[in-house]
Amino acid sequence: MVDDEAGVRSALRRGLTAEGMDVVALADGTSALEAALTGGFDAVVLDIILPGLSGYRVLERLRAAGVGTPVLLVSAKDGEVDQADGLDLGADGYLVKPFSFVVLVAQLKALLRRRDAGSAAPRITLGELVVDPAAGSAAWAGQELELSPREFAVLHALAVRPGSVVGKDELRDLVWGEGEPVSRNVVEVYVGYVRRKLAAAGAGEVLTTERGRGYRVGVP
Repeated sequence: MVDDEAGVRSALRRGLTAEGMDVVALADGTSALEAALTGGFDAVVLDIILPGLSGYRVLERLRAAGVGTPVLLVSAKDGEVDQADGLDLGADGYLVKPFSFVVLVAQLKALLRRRDAGSAAPRITLGELVVDPAAGSAAWAGQELELSPREFAVLHALAVRPGSVVGKDELRDLVWGEGEPVSRNVVEVYVGYVRRKLAAAGAGEVLTTERGRGYRVGVP
């Protein structure tokens, strides 16, 4: 858990410890990056405004290093653009200050459930498309797709129901979690990211839009 305010660190450490969690509390981005790069944590609660390195830069470097530990960003910024920036860098959730401790714990538990479910999920093969939840990777015709963790989650949520239309609200709940403050526009943006990367690999017709209904993944 990373926050530059000593009072916040102390309160969250006490509360999360009382929930049965082992907590390492850090105060700056540089220390956070060093610790998180070990990959030895179940989750990271990461404030965005930090001395040294911002939470955005810590997250960016973690994902660039291949560390897939779930990250819950925390910020006083509540704009859609701020949330989209964090999610695009690979955050698994975004919590706006001031927040309820109960909500924080619920989001952490949801992140861990999604992580555990993904690690046990089987590989999906749809023609030339292979989606591997355990590895968090996807490939088309043997060529790995360069997907962010969030983009992979979008593709997996659609591929697990091949040929079926998944509505925007349902896709949002599957990928970001129920109750997350994520707009339909953010969902559209991420579907667009995935579609462009599929197209670049020669799989432009795998992900289609059903106007007014949602999105579908299937073998063309």
